[in-house]
Amino acid sequence: MASKFDVERLKGIVVPIITPVTDAYDGKIDIARLCDQVDYVIEHGVDGILAFGSNSEFYMFDDDEMIEATRAIVERAAGRVPVFFGVGHIRTSKAVALAKRAAELNVDAVSVLTPMFIHPTEEANYHHFKAVADAIPDTMVLIYSNPGRAGYAMTRNTISRIAHDCENIVGIKDSSGDITNLQELIRLTDDIDFAVFAGKDTVVFPALCCGAVGAVCSTSNMYPELVCGIYDKFVEGDYKGALENQTKLNPIRLSQDAASFPAATKDMANLMGMNAGPSVLPTEPADGAVLEGMKAAMRAGGYLD
Repeated sequence: MASKFDVERLKGIVVPIITPVTDAYDGKIDIARLCDQVDYVIEHGVDGILAFGSNSEFYMFDDDEMIEATRAIVERAAGRVPVFFGVGHIRTSKAVALAKRAAELNVDAVSVLTPMFIHPTEEANYHHFKAVADAIPDTMVLIYSNPGRAGYAMTRNTISRIAHDCENIVGIKDSSGDITNLQELIRLTDDIDFAVFAGKDTVVFPALCCGAVGAVCSTSNMYPELVCGIYDKFVEGDYKGALENQTKLNPIRLSQDAASFPAATKDMANLMGMNAGPSVLPTEPADGAVLEGMKAAMRAGGYLD
């Protein structure tokens, strides 16, 4: 069934953009450096920008701060790539209110996280997502499934039901890392326009092989050409080259797992000389053996001397 929405625009490598701050304690967003990061990732090949995803530290900022920063991102992107906005509120009314404010900025889509910390029933999650989608009927909505952070996963049947019942719920970021789960989501929604994105940087290539339209990758903040090369080479039919990019990326990404989430993304960006600034407290930068492990992986990949 064809959608009235331009779902075809949802594809490729989407970056959950780093949110630079002026100070780790106060956490004031540095808009100038954020706009520099927007230019950097676009100029180096990303296909979309997600404002206030997990690696953007959405949980550290209030709604006004996120809206102000997203306005700057939309203006700086200037239509060069789609801009998505992440909503992570647990309370349905707050998620609806924030989604409506984001839609007024003319973002291309709103990404809604399954309510974290609590564990709603399947029916409650259905009603949560439907309430957000119904509140912004002219804006595309993506489900953001991150069982590792939310503490649970919605069933595939519930996701399929939401996708079929809500015309503007047009895709999902699946951060389970489970290729079978991702492939089943594709199968269950193959009769509608529904974009399935991988949410794990380490499985971009296998996800594309299964029919995913792309991936949301935090490492594309620092290594956009490497990460985007997985997708670009794949769609060009250079499967060997795409796999080589994935193989080169994985040790670098896996070295981050020993660090505190999400500090490793800014740690690596700063090691690359990108001036990303600190993570917002209480997240502290990696040090000692953890930092040395990331440096070693970056050196092996050719990104540090």
